[in-house]
Amino acid sequence: MLSERRLKVLRAIVQDYVGTEEPVGSKALTERHHLGVSPATVRNDMAVLEEEGFIAQPHTSAGRIPTDKGYRLFVDRLAGVKPLSSAERRAIQNFLDGAVDLDDVVARTVRLLAQLTRQVAVVQYPSLTRSTVRHVELLPLAPARVMLVLITDTGRVEQRMVDCPAPVGETTLADLRARLNSRVVGRRFTDVPQLVQDLPESFEQDDRGTVSTVLAVLLETLVEDTEERLMIGGTANLTRFGHDFPLTIRPVLEALEEQVVLLKLLGEASDSGMTVRIGHEIAHEGLNSTSVVAVGYGSGDEAVAKLGVVGPTRMDYPGTMGAVRAVARYVGQILAES
Repeated sequence: MLSERRLKVLRAIVQDYVGTEEPVGSKALTERHHLGVSPATVRNDMAVLEEEGFIAQPHTSAGRIPTDKGYRLFVDRLAGVKPLSSAERRAIQNFLDGAVDLDDVVARTVRLLAQLTRQVAVVQYPSLTRSTVRHVELLPLAPARVMLVLITDTGRVEQRMVDCPAPVGETTLADLRARLNSRVVGRRFTDVPQLVQDLPESFEQDDRGTVSTVLAVLLETLVEDTEERLMIGGTANLTRFGHDFPLTIRPVLEALEEQVVLLKLLGEASDSGMTVRIGHEIAHEGLNSTSVVAVGYGSGDEAVAKLGVVGPTRMDYPGTMGAVRAVARYVGQILAES
């Protein structure tokens, strides 16, 4: 374990390197930070930190930079994330409050996160499997054609066309709508198949084919992988960090284009707490020069999806974590009120 003094030196190196983009020397550390020890002691502490793999010398200059291991310790020992100013909090609330539907909420969240952190923002759409049913609507389009509209507690709307085996009367449709909603409203999507399995038997023989067809389309909608959707924004921000990526930025951009990679990264985030993956902790080789900060968001105690940012390992971790957490909290509030 590092002594408190060496931890303080590591913290100072991380802060200076993130702020200046320049390798940090012992002279600069003693001038900028009140470490309470001589430059010789700082040099000795830096030698120990380098020996233990927390900092490294990028070239023959006197300066040192944090390694993935150094950033990891810095993040693990953070006393707290950087709080947003009241002006920033108001700006977040005002920007997200203007959203008109779920797609708009997700789009605004991506833009906001990218602007606040100046990194690449990634937001996953709320998962159907974690949602509950708010309402099921059945609308007649033609004598034997119905539109099924499924609305979730997160404001997500799924629409499907249903071609029925015979013409459907308005009375039958109204009856099915009422009975269906009485069983499924407020219930988890995963519970719905069991809740409706005996519904056709409660109708007259002539209507059972239509009821079964409508239910089949409803259940198909529930099990589709449509929740595996995400939105990404702020990729252009990476161009500001060209020198932070060894050789080229191309592997990072290629990895960001693969939705399955990003979904896996977000999936590793815990539902409640903040998850930070640094450098080589990320399994995908193309992202080994980046860090990912992610957290779950939702309309209640349980997360319905994840959001986060991807940026270089030379990242303002306290500020980024504070912004990601604040945005997730506001998005959750909007979903709860929608």
